[in-house]
Amino acid sequence: MAEKGRYRAGAIGRTGQGNFGHGLHLPYREIDQIDFIAVSDPDEAGRKKAAEETGATQTYADFRDMLEHADLDIVSVCPRWVDCHEEMILTCLEAGCHVYAEKPIAMTLEEGDRIVAAADQAGLKVAVAHQGVYLPQVHEVKRLLEAGKIGKVLSVYACGKQDHRGGGEDMMVLGTHQFNMMQFFFGKPAWMTACVQAHGHGITPADVREANEPIGWIAGDDIACMYGFENGPTAYFVSRADQPGKGRSYGMEIVGEKGKIALDGGARHIAFFDQDVWAPWEGGHSWTSMDGEKLALSEGNRLAILDLIDAIEADRDPIASARLAVGALEMIHGAYWAQVTGERVLFPLADRTHPLERFCQDR
Repeated sequence: MAEKGRYRAGAIGRTGQGNFGHGLHLPYREIDQIDFIAVSDPDEAGRKKAAEETGATQTYADFRDMLEHADLDIVSVCPRWVDCHEEMILTCLEAGCHVYAEKPIAMTLEEGDRIVAAADQAGLKVAVAHQGVYLPQVHEVKRLLEAGKIGKVLSVYACGKQDHRGGGEDMMVLGTHQFNMMQFFFGKPAWMTACVQAHGHGITPADVREANEPIGWIAGDDIACMYGFENGPTAYFVSRADQPGKGRSYGMEIVGEKGKIALDGGARHIAFFDQDVWAPWEGGHSWTSMDGEKLALSEGNRLAILDLIDAIEADRDPIASARLAVGALEMIHGAYWAQVTGERVLFPLADRTHPLERFCQDR
């Protein structure tokens, strides 16, 4: 491992198959503690482009060769496609590298559990690109909630983008951010229930499919979930396909006894409704925006790397850890378990296999 306070970094991409994700290879150039050394990509043009963007002096077609020869401390596992995440992350951990990985962390809870266990056994850190929880304005919202800004929190309402991906794909691609943020604010849920429909009826095995990109099995174009947090609020998540608004529904509203806090999906817009919410028509109530500059979601990548460095040196979990990413995946898979069993689901999920795969086998 590098001398404390200075690290050698690299990134794994896969052009045409998830690429370099949402720029997980780029933030290192802004961090003085990092020497960015190497990129890997089986696509020659993609590899060259990534090297030019990052200033990497070493390039590799195979990420295994990079891990063997580049002597790295931190690696970004960048592809959006999830089919490669477990292999890439586990290989990084075997090589002694800490990891910053694109979300969702895995296709199944079994895969996610193996990643968490391998990181714990190796004493290494895995952070996940749920960028919103790294932003200072989101930390301020958490501080205000804990200080009683809106009184006791009663309910949380969250939505995906509800575009053409609405339902199962939206829940996996964008809902994962919302579920991670719920855990950041309120801890892990104790139970949930859900209704998952496709074309106006409860899902059947015929409705189970692969998403537009390999992120695991999905189903449904109309999903409504309810979660109960221990000693906390009841939370709701909804995603329906092809809703008006062009994705503007994506975000979260937190309702307390004395008001509300609303965040859009990128946490760039945050507003307060800080009077009694039960009868807003009774004169003069309005939303007010949070004061101060709010960092863009893309800044979350840089903040995530800085937090990963601090997590390494303080020997703590990253803010958006692999452990919480698996928790977000549980909240997604729990929706399917609730639908196919017709029962309330308890966390942690006892069955770590993919519920839709089991659903199809059982029918």
